[in-house]
Amino acid sequence: MNDNGSTSRLSFRHGVHPEEFKELTANLPVERIPFVEDYIIPLSQHAGAPSIPLVQKGQRVKRGEIIAKAASFVSVAQHAPVTGTVTAVELAEHPNGLLVTAIKIKADPFSAQTVEMKKPKPWQEMNSKEFIEAVQTAGLVGLGGAGFPAHVKFSIPEGKHCRYIIANGCECEPFLTSDHRIMVEFAAELVHGMTILRKFIPAEKLYIGIESNKPDAIKILNDEIKKQGTDYEVIPLKVKYPQGAEKMLIKAVLNKEVPSGKLPIDVETLVSNVGTLVALDQYFLGVMPLIERVVTVTGTAIRRPANLMVPVGTPIRHLIEWCGGVKEEAVRILLGGPMMGVAQKTLDVPVTKGISGVLVLTDNEVQDLTTYKCIRCGRCVEVCPMYLNPSVMGLLARKDMYEDMEPLHIMDCFECASCSFVCPSGIPLVQSFRVAKSIIRERKAKK
Repeated sequence: MNDNGSTSRLSFRHGVHPEEFKELTANLPVERIPFVEDYIIPLSQHAGAPSIPLVQKGQRVKRGEIIAKAASFVSVAQHAPVTGTVTAVELAEHPNGLLVTAIKIKADPFSAQTVEMKKPKPWQEMNSKEFIEAVQTAGLVGLGGAGFPAHVKFSIPEGKHCRYIIANGCECEPFLTSDHRIMVEFAAELVHGMTILRKFIPAEKLYIGIESNKPDAIKILNDEIKKQGTDYEVIPLKVKYPQGAEKMLIKAVLNKEVPSGKLPIDVETLVSNVGTLVALDQYFLGVMPLIERVVTVTGTAIRRPANLMVPVGTPIRHLIEWCGGVKEEAVRILLGGPMMGVAQKTLDVPVTKGISGVLVLTDNEVQDLTTYKCIRCGRCVEVCPMYLNPSVMGLLARKDMYEDMEPLHIMDCFECASCSFVCPSGIPLVQSFRVAKSIIRERKAKK
């Protein structure tokens, strides 16, 4: 296997090969967007319980200051992305389409907007409990999109053992390059973040899984690993969607399958996004909590594609304006990639911790909503990485037969949309599965 990964055949079975469109931003260095006037910080930016606000209207806050505390173990703190004044704690639109409680801050136009640098956290002297509490206080969540609290994932359950840690640098979604640029520009922080994590989770082997269409990241990380004198291994992987899904990545790197209904830790593995590990390093070395992230603004309908360092809470309107606005043929804006991204009805929703991209599409790239009857072609079965039967589940969903979908392992679906991508009848399979899973969970909760 070459260092650039060009001959890599490591992957998983099934999946799809959408056009990549990475060339729009893959070679563009991360640039910092100017601070804007108003910020919206939703208290639900993560899986689990919403954070509890600690501030009120009229209160002055400093950049990096805690403004909301964790509500439970599966919850994280939130921090002020700018120095300014709290203008409201009220309902606001979330990128997921719901109204959620958010803290609104008006930035101080005369502030330098610096984060007060404190003495680095002595992570070498911490025990596991102190480490987990620090990660929760830092507001760290998975930056790959799911937004799962990092401290929960780093808490190995009693009776479980972690032998392998995999840093996920696949970024298999078309168009998105934020993780790519993080690996290229923050390689030292990434490798050191893995070292910090290994101190508290003493895994036998640590890997960085990267699709082979990122040869520059593969080379830079290999060089950095040698420089820091670690035994970590970069694993070039075949370019295929959804290679970046945890279970697919584990299959490709370790040739292990996570059983139905189980988690990666059940096969002695922990997977963490590369951006999360960089944020971990930055917090412990500079005590800067998670108040900003890299976002790719891209698409054939954006005038100037870019990779931006964006304070959390920045309305996406400002990202688009900074990139020159949209072209006349723009018809849809997604937060995330084209496979799993969520279409937006307003540009006033904020960037949250889990948003890695803003994608602007043209009319030619947006599929007509016309759907036809299932022709039993079996393409959805052939591409499903979880070996499900989307065709049958789609029929059950349309008949509201949700209980009958559980024996078909609907809850194993992680909504990659490969089935919808290949469906010649244009059936919105993944959307119906999303609704079905939500209804099943709701009914179970009532029982």
